[in-house]
Amino acid sequence: MTSRDKPDRPWLIRTYSGHSSAAASNALYRENLARGQTGLSVAFDLPTQTGYDADAPEALGEVGKVGVPIGALPDMETLFDGIPLSRMNTSMTINATAPWLLALYVAAAERQGADRRDLLGTTQNDLVKEFLSRGTYMLPPEASLRLQTDVIAFTVRELPKWNPVNVCSYHLQEAGATPVLEVSYALANALTLLDAVRAREDVDAALFPEVAGRISFFVNAGIRFVTEMVKLRVMGDLWDELLQDRYGVADPRLRRFRYGVQVNSLGLTEQQPENNVYRIALEMLGVVLSKRARARAVQLPAWNEALGLPRPWDQQWSLRLQQIMAFETDLLEHDDLFDGSSAVTALEEELAADVRREMAWIEAEGGVIAAVASGAMKERLVVANAERLARIERGEQKVVGVNCFEESAPSPLAGGDGGGADQILVVDAGAGAEQIARLEAHRVQRNKNDVAAALQALRDAAKSGASVMEPSIRAAHAGVTTGEWGAVMREVFGEYRAPTGLGAVVTTPDGSAPGGLEAARAAVRRASDALGRRLKLLVGKPGLDGHSNGAEQIAVRARDAGMEVVYEGIRLTPAQIALAAEEEGVHVVGLSILSGSHLELVPAVLAALRARDLADVPLVVGGIIPEADRPALLALGVARVFTPSDFDLNAIMTAIAEVAAASAAAA
Repeated sequence: MTSRDKPDRPWLIRTYSGHSSAAASNALYRENLARGQTGLSVAFDLPTQTGYDADAPEALGEVGKVGVPIGALPDMETLFDGIPLSRMNTSMTINATAPWLLALYVAAAERQGADRRDLLGTTQNDLVKEFLSRGTYMLPPEASLRLQTDVIAFTVRELPKWNPVNVCSYHLQEAGATPVLEVSYALANALTLLDAVRAREDVDAALFPEVAGRISFFVNAGIRFVTEMVKLRVMGDLWDELLQDRYGVADPRLRRFRYGVQVNSLGLTEQQPENNVYRIALEMLGVVLSKRARARAVQLPAWNEALGLPRPWDQQWSLRLQQIMAFETDLLEHDDLFDGSSAVTALEEELAADVRREMAWIEAEGGVIAAVASGAMKERLVVANAERLARIERGEQKVVGVNCFEESAPSPLAGGDGGGADQILVVDAGAGAEQIARLEAHRVQRNKNDVAAALQALRDAAKSGASVMEPSIRAAHAGVTTGEWGAVMREVFGEYRAPTGLGAVVTTPDGSAPGGLEAARAAVRRASDALGRRLKLLVGKPGLDGHSNGAEQIAVRARDAGMEVVYEGIRLTPAQIALAAEEEGVHVVGLSILSGSHLELVPAVLAALRARDLADVPLVVGGIIPEADRPALLALGVARVFTPSDFDLNAIMTAIAEVAAASAAAA
């Protein structure tokens, strides 16, 4: 270890942001850039991520909630108004609609007068993690892979400074992946992409090493920051080895492991949320301490993300943490602090061996695409997440403020001493209607013939196997909307529903059940006796939110508690949920909503149940629900409301059984 006179350049400093509208998000971006942010990381709302317009029935309640809505080119121009795209480094967290959003970005840059070859940034463009963990996919796996490689081949030729894919293991960890699963799934995913690109006719052998050099990663860093640091050192070594041995990439610069990071949001707690500040700082250490495995870009969550959408001030607090780490400490003045450490070397060797075994298992399953389609990879994630939750419930994995050191003075940050409901950002209730009005006005003023011609050219390219990128850019200039682009893709390739991964998962074998499960089983037996048959629960995911981890774990634990469980996966309409409740004859309907759309989706589900004469079937709701919204949900007729503070799944099972028993008694 040596120190140097000239410190290293800091990583790219970002915050992940976007909400309500393009204009509101533009104002936020300008504000963050003025405060020292050095790149943009754009969050898109769920309709934009899944290829729907704001006025589509599927978009009910979701417009502008978890990101910015982009309906057409004017929205993209507004989003970057006053921000020269030829000089900005922009990361776009977009996957299923990545070809379309990149096309809109290129078109917006061209409207600014920029040369597309000057554009600098990243599209996430990773569909495997969508099938496994995040859920914002549109098309079947093979078609998704085709569009991913369209983006990669296009950018290598036309956008030489652009990273066309950000292989994302972030959500795998959120879904419960261990370091072994996270590294092996991400690397296997990247190899699948490279194999598919190498097979394309428009990427020759001379260009292929450039493709390999343009693959980047987006990772998660949890609280066990020594483990996370080792994980990233191993990931870098294995990536270098694979590119050299499997593909013959000779230039070491093109074999560099380039990654950005957001530290773990899963571990942020609703209880004592001020503790999250320390968690975020420690998690960041895992990705900056080791020079050899230092992140190229960092974005940090805000302390209050377990409560709701962070305010600009909360994002500034996270921004300042990065700036203090980069500019006040001596971190960037030294060579790698861990090279030569026997302890670190031993951990690296153990993890690398486990990753190689897991990657061999994926190959034995037929490769990534086959293992995604069969549900084999998803099932391992569900099991790993169930085991993680069980350790927390048993107290084996300590979470301060949750299962230990729970006593706390009231927090002024979280409303304990007057903080009140203004502790989070609440999206304007009129944001959806305003976006729909903008979309309708756009449709009126555009040239219909140009739109029709552009859509036909897009359709022809998709059907013929040609790249969709240039037709998408032409469609963007013609005024095609996000929903229209998505409709063409669905028409050509069909829709898809990924396996849930529940299968025959057994998480609580005899003798190892978390404490309280026997009490939950007894409550289920009592409710079943009162009902005259086994208690049957429908777990529903309404809206476009694809975060299914919580719903999956509720379904697994309900089954372990003795309930009969109906779970059909994500992105169900209220009408589909009500139909399933009727056809399956369920006793309780449980909704999981994490996108902040509960005040719109819950009334819609209740109305759909009433339309089928199921008003007497009790409804329970879980998700990221601010305390201020609880009375409104209960007033609507919701029987129980659960939030992240309700980490004891057995207690939730007991509560659901009690709701069912009370319903039986009232019948």
